[in-house]
Amino acid sequence: MEILQHILMYSTLVIAVCYLVWKFILPKSLLRGKKNTPNACGQDGCGCD
Repeated sequence: MEILQHILMYSTLVIAVCYLVWKFILPKSLLRGKKNTPNACGQDGCGCD
């Protein structure tokens, strides 16, 4: 029974760490690559101003 508790505990820990990495670290690194042209707002009449 103790082995099952360890397996559940470590799998929960891995899921929690993966969620935190996905929530806080990955979006920041993905957003950096999307900025191709600085100050693009308002140049093409996108209606964001």
